[in-house]
Amino acid sequence: MATRQTRTLARIMMMPSVLLLLVWMIVPLAMTLWFSFQNYNLLNPANVSWAGLFNYQFFYTDPAFFQSIWNTLLIVGGVLFITIVGGIALALLLDQPMFGQGIVRILVISPFFVMPPVAALIWKNMIMHPGYGVLADLFKVFGATPIDWFAQFPLLSIIIIVAWQWLPFATLILLTSLQSLDGEQKEAAEMDGAGLVARFWHLTLPHMARAITVVILIQTIFLLSVYAEILVTTNGGPGYASTNLPFLIYRTALLGYDVGGASAGGVIAIVLANIVALFVMRAVGKNLDR
Repeated sequence: MATRQTRTLARIMMMPSVLLLLVWMIVPLAMTLWFSFQNYNLLNPANVSWAGLFNYQFFYTDPAFFQSIWNTLLIVGGVLFITIVGGIALALLLDQPMFGQGIVRILVISPFFVMPPVAALIWKNMIMHPGYGVLADLFKVFGATPIDWFAQFPLLSIIIIVAWQWLPFATLILLTSLQSLDGEQKEAAEMDGAGLVARFWHLTLPHMARAITVVILIQTIFLLSVYAEILVTTNGGPGYASTNLPFLIYRTALLGYDVGGASAGGVIAIVLANIVALFVMRAVGKNLDR
């Protein structure tokens, strides 16, 4: 009897959270799915009709569709590569005793607290600007011609900006893992004659494997929805050179006023995101089970 009352009380206490989840996530998802089968244009909101699979066919045949998927994967892969390699290097550096170590660590993780639009504006107007940016001044010092990053290398510029934001997160997680490495193991490896590279490859890197997989999993989920950096810097251009799937959906909805087509794109994006997440989670699970 007491157990039944406890279960009933637990369900009652969980109900507000379940209702909030329903209103916050399930209802918008259901509405997106519904609108994806409708002819709904914001310029003519009174004329709504059933479209069937036309919106999905239209979005699928959009010339920018496969380009946006490829750009999305390139952004995810490029940022992961930079943050993992750079995070390991910074973690190894910050793990060494140095003067002002606490201040240095705070400065290293500070970019993670900068809002994405602000970070994009900083890189666009202060660092990568071809006229008066920091990189342009460095090129001029060495007698080279400054590069118009967002015109010549738009996708690479986006990857650099997003990687700069996520590098502190990877560094913090990897540094925490590195500090949990047993010092006796390091001493034993040194006594056995293992060099610096051998100790890193056979001792440090395997110890950090779980932290690396966690970083990959968390970052992948967020990197699939990169949007603000593209809007502020390249606006998806030139052409579709830096357009990813979320930005293509934005273009369809708010620039093309096509709610039905954008909803179909949103459903496709959800399916693709779940496929990628499932693949990453399986890879992470195999790593963690070792």
